[in-house]
Amino acid sequence: MISSSSICFRCRAAVHRPVSQLVSFQHRKAALSTKASTAHKILAQPTWSVRSLLADSDASPAETITSAQLHHLLKLSALPLPKSEEEEASMIATLQSQLHFVKAVQRVDTTGLEPLQAIRDETEGGRRESAIGLDDLKEALAKETRVGHYKRPRRVKEKIESEAENWDALSTASKKAGKYFVVESAKKP
Repeated sequence: MISSSSICFRCRAAVHRPVSQLVSFQHRKAALSTKASTAHKILAQPTWSVRSLLADSDASPAETITSAQLHHLLKLSALPLPKSEEEEASMIATLQSQLHFVKAVQRVDTTGLEPLQAIRDETEGGRRESAIGLDDLKEALAKETRVGHYKRPRRVKEKIESEAENWDALSTASKKAGKYFVVESAKKP
């Protein structure tokens, strides 16, 4: 039998946990590994490509945009109107391809998916890269000193010399008196 003094606090707490909590932990762990394998399966065989989201230049657009609609959108956006027929045709073609892209993205079935909270790298390498360690803080910690009875950290103030401080603002003045500009005014009769 192991004495309770030879077991660490966390292990002692785990021993006293009900079995239902331990089983639910194992179940959650298994569910996470299933999600990871499902994501790997989904990403292993893509179901679309960027090329499929772009409009075909040969096919007629699903939604045609008239010149009047383009002019209305440009006025709402406070953008200048096209200067030529070619520029207008180019703007309409660009707008139609963007609409095609949006429609293709809207067709994607997102039922059962959680909304995106943040865009970040969730891989182990990404987590390691975003973690802040002692090596990352060495330079900042080197700029601190311990002060007082409780040894509170205090940042060491450093003097920064810049060329902007040495700039002579009066160098372009036609007349100066000491450290001031001299402005001549017209004399009143």
